[in-house]
Amino acid sequence: MKKPVLVIMAAGMGSRYGGLKQIDPVDKEGHIIMDFSMFDAKRAGFEKVVFIIKRENEADFKEAVGNRMEKVMDVSYAFQDLNNIPEGFEVPEGRVKPWGTAHAVLSAIDLIDGPFAVINADDYYGRHAFDVIYKYLTTHEDDDKFRYTMVGYRLKNTVTDNGHVARGICELNADKELVKVTERTRIEKRDGGIAYSEDDGATWVPVDGDTLVSMNMWGFTRSILDEIRDGFPAFLEKGLKENPLKCEYFLPSVVSGLLEENRATVAVLESEDKWYGVTYKEDKPVVVEAIQSLKDAGVYPQKLWEE
Repeated sequence: MKKPVLVIMAAGMGSRYGGLKQIDPVDKEGHIIMDFSMFDAKRAGFEKVVFIIKRENEADFKEAVGNRMEKVMDVSYAFQDLNNIPEGFEVPEGRVKPWGTAHAVLSAIDLIDGPFAVINADDYYGRHAFDVIYKYLTTHEDDDKFRYTMVGYRLKNTVTDNGHVARGICELNADKELVKVTERTRIEKRDGGIAYSEDDGATWVPVDGDTLVSMNMWGFTRSILDEIRDGFPAFLEKGLKENPLKCEYFLPSVVSGLLEENRATVAVLESEDKWYGVTYKEDKPVVVEAIQSLKDAGVYPQKLWEE
C-alpha cells in the first residue's frame, strides 16, 4: 500500500488575503495556520504534501510557505487553472471565479498515485484529525466499493461569534457512514443556540450543536480523481447553462453522487477538537489566543520547525 499524501487547497488564498504577502501569522513566532496543519500531518505520518495554488501566486507562495516546508516534507505543486477544462468547452466571457474544490483537487491528478487527505489551507483542524485520517488511509483500500473517509466536527466547535458561516451538515447511518451532506450557507449563533436560514435571515431553523459537520477534511483513494474527471463534463453542461459565471464543482457533490449510486462509502471519523479559522477579521484574536493556549498545554512547541 502506498503512503498517504496530504493535499492542501490553497488556490483561494490570494483573493481572500489580498495577496499572499498578507498571510496573517497567528503567533508571535510568525507561524500561519497552515504551519500547524503541516506539523500535525508530519507527526501523524504524512511525508509528502501537494499544494494546490494559482500559477500567478507561485513565487509568493514559495516565499511565504513552500520554501520552509521543503525542509521538513517532500513538496509538490499543482496549479488550479480556469482554462483547465475538457475539450469542447470554453470559459465564459467575464468568468474569473475558479471552478470549485473538486476542480482544485483534479489539478493534482498527475501527482497522486495512492491514498490522500485533502484539507483547506486556512483552517485549523487539530492534532487528532490528522492522526485518525492517516490511520484510516493506511488501513483501508477500495474493494467492491470506493472506501473514503472524512473527519466530522461538532457544529458547536466550528461557529464564530462574529457572523455567519457556511457548513456541510452531515447525515449518518448506524455504521457512522455518511448518508449525505447538506450545505447550509448561513449558520450562526442565535438566542443561546445555533440556527440556519435559507431566506437571508427572514426565518431560522435551530440545529443541535452536537450535529456533525464537514470542514473539508476528506480522505480518498486515488479512484476519486478519475470520478471527478469523468463527472466534470456533465457538471459543465449544466452549470454553464444555469450560472455560467459562478457555478462551482464541489467535492461534496461528487461524493454525494457516488453515495447515491451506492458506489462508495464514507466513514465519518469524529473529532472532538475545536476547529479554528479566520472567517472574519474579528476571529483573529480568538485564534491567536487558542494557539498560544495549545502551546502552553504542550500540544505544540513554541517554535514548530526548529531542529
